[in-house]
Amino acid sequence: MLNIRLYLAQRISAMIMVPFVITHIAVMIYAIQGGLSAAEILGRTQGSVFWFLFYGMFVAAVSVHAAIGVRVIVSETTGLRGSALSLLSGASFLLFLFLGARAVMAVTVSA
Repeated sequence: MLNIRLYLAQRISAMIMVPFVITHIAVMIYAIQGGLSAAEILGRTQGSVFWFLFYGMFVAAVSVHAAIGVRVIVSETTGLRGSALSLLSGASFLLFLFLGARAVMAVTVSA
């Protein structure tokens, strides 16, 4: 039953990520075409609740998706099972979430 829930969670997180990926790529192409510098981009994103929520939700979806992917890869390549595998995937999720949250804070929160 756990495998079915993880399978569904990974597929749902992928569906959630699609509009975020498309929006992120579109905004990056627009910014590059407009000749914006990194400082100008940060000037537009810092202090923005919209970009904080956008990238925060993006990071959450990516963290779920990636942690489940790591779990599957480790299980298939090492044969690790049970609570050790669950601990590893939970730790992976927390690491991805922490690192992503730090990046979101750096880009959206004014210094």
